[in-house]
Parts: sequence; structure tokens; C-alpha cells
Amino acid sequence: MMEGTAGVSGRRHADEALLDDPAALAELDPGGMLRFTASAGAQVRESAALAAEANLAVLADDGRPRAVVIAGIGTAGRTGDVLATVAGPRCPVPVIAHRSAGVPGWVGAADVVIAVSASGRSPEALGAAEAAHRRGARLVAVGAPDSQLQSVAERARAPFIPVPRRAPARASLWALTVPVLLAARTLGLVKVNEADLAETAARLDADADRCRPTAESFVNPAKSLALALAGSIPIVWGSSPLATVAARRFGDTLSANARYPVVSGALGEAGRGRVGLLDGVFGGLAEGERDIFADPGATETEGTRLRLVLLRDGGLNAEDDADEPLAVEERRADAVQTLAERRGVRCDVVTAEGGSALERLASLVAVPDFAAVYLALAHGLDPMAVPAITEMKELANQ
Repeated sequence: MMEGTAGVSGRRHADEALLDDPAALAELDPGGMLRFTASAGAQVRESAALAAEANLAVLADDGRPRAVVIAGIGTAGRTGDVLATVAGPRCPVPVIAHRSAGVPGWVGAADVVIAVSASGRSPEALGAAEAAHRRGARLVAVGAPDSQLQSVAERARAPFIPVPRRAPARASLWALTVPVLLAARTLGLVKVNEADLAETAARLDADADRCRPTAESFVNPAKSLALALAGSIPIVWGSSPLATVAARRFGDTLSANARYPVVSGALGEAGRGRVGLLDGVFGGLAEGERDIFADPGATETEGTRLRLVLLRDGGLNAEDDADEPLAVEERRADAVQTLAERRGVRCDVVTAEGGSALERLASLVAVPDFAAVYLALAHGLDPMAVPAITEMKELANQ
């Protein structure tokens, strides 16, 4: 065994049959990542209740802030992206996701800092909370109860929303996101009501049922997507700012759970350069050499190819004051699907559904979240245990 590969196991090629064997899935997922992923709806309800018990009203005492900084790393940092997109272009103040220790140099008494950490001990969130306290900024902290982050919040006499850590941070997106949204609602920055939260939780519950381990691949959208991506280089593009957050989230989970290299981001930005990947050695050039008469199973070993996943939003209202007209987003999404088809690059589409921005985001996140776990399991990988993450922390902290 090569040095540094202790604990690394799995198979190079995905085992499609394994995904329709619930007992085998359970054996490969001893930490329960599928179960944690299915808890998304419950996370929304629980964290909303916990936020209601926190004294968030004090945030509004000093009026509207100059800016809001959401400090955290990884999934905690994604909560800032979610807030920015749910608040939308009409948000009256800047919303900034900050992913390094401390806070931006301009942060002061006129601003609000929301420090987020699933463990309650990430250096980024702790550094931001302490810096906010020193500078007199209003502070909200979100994280594990009885943690270092809670201690900092108590010293600063700031609201703390205790989110029980039952799962890895990457499976706790909704537990961390809802308190951030409700803190922003208290500041008058977002319109997220109880009905939105209830409908979002119900959407996540419904998708968890569709993607359950006992649902066979041909009726399970997450298993189908996982099998479509197996052996490929995934490109995940979002058609709108909201869909782009979901695309980057899918990139996160594919990398961490399934250990796949991923290109993810905004379709609008991709159209200025990255769309050229469809012409490249893993795209059109590879597809052009495919023998259409060959046995489908035989071609799997010929080379790695791109697989495009397009997350389409469609928008809630064409009259909204959006960043760009809905018609432009739709034409661009249609165009990239046509480009992929012309080059023989396979394309999977996930389309948003729901009556609020939050529910639409949930509809774009839920199935991909499950798909990343199923793809890991198809390769015999434990999605919970990632040796490289543990080793990285050990080496960086020496």
C-alpha cells in the first residue's frame, strides 16, 4: 500500500447492481450518511424551533445594519451564499459570505456578523465572532451547543442558536442555513415566513422518500443520477443565482462524499469560457471517437468523459427585479443543452419546483445530495469516512 492510503478503500468502477441492494447499502454506510441526508426536512423544523427560542429580537434594536457578514468555512460558508440568493437583488444591504479567519477590515459597529460552525470550533467562525465582539459589531452565532463558539457568544452577550451536531457538517446544510435566514429576517433583509419553512421541509421530506434506499434505480431519481455520473467528470452548472448555489453545493458533496473531481458554477459565467470544455478532450473530441455500434458496457473503459448536469431554476416571477431577465436565463440553458447534444455529451437536467425561493432551492439540492451519497456507495466508498480530510487536519495542525 502506498504511504498515505491507510483507510482508503473502494473500487475504481461503480457497481450498478449494488444500489438496488438495500442490505449492501446499509453495510457500506455504517455512519448513516443516507439517514442524515434524509433528515433535511427535520433539520428545517428543528432549527426553526431553536431559532425561535433564541433572543434574536435584540438584533433589531439598532435598526438596519450597513452590511451583514456570514463567517464560516465549507458548508457553514454556503449558508452565506444561500442567504444572499434568497434575499435577492432587492436586499437593502450587502450580504457577504466570508470564508477566512477574522472579518473584513471595514467591519465595525454598524454591521452584523453571523458566525456559523457545525462543530462550534472552526477557526474561521471563532475568529470572526471574536473580531466582531472587539469591533462592536452585532453578533449572532450558530453552532453546536456547549462549544467554544457558544462561549464567545456568551462573552459578547450575543444571541446563540444551538444546533445539535448529529451529522457531519456537509449533511447539516439545512440545520445551519435556517437560523441564518431567520436572523436575517429579524433584520428585515429577507421575507421567509412560517409557511415557506413548512413547505420547504415538506419538499425535502417528499424528495427523501423518492430517493430512499429501498426505491429501485428506475424510479429513484438520485440513484439514476448517480449511475449517469459514474465514471465521468461531472460539470454542474446553475441557470440562475439560486440554481448556482445548488450547483456549487452539488460540487461540494460530489467531491467530499464520492471523491469525484467536479467543475461547478454559474451557467452565465461558463458561457464566457468554460463552455469550451464541451469541445475538449473529455467532451466532443472523446465523443466523436465513440463507436456507436460497440457494446455499451465495453465503452466504459475507453476513457473518461464529461457528464453535464444542468440545474434549471425558471424563476418565480418574470416581472421580478432580477439580476437579468428570466428569458435570458432560459435561452442560455436551452443553448447549452443544444451544444451538449451536438457534441454527444450527455446532459441531465434538474428543474426547480416550489412557490418560494427557499423551496425552489430545496428542490434543486435534495436529489443531488442523495446522488452524491449513492455514487460513493456504488464505488464501495464510505461517504462518512474520508481519510484525506482527517490526514489533512493532522498534517496542517502539526
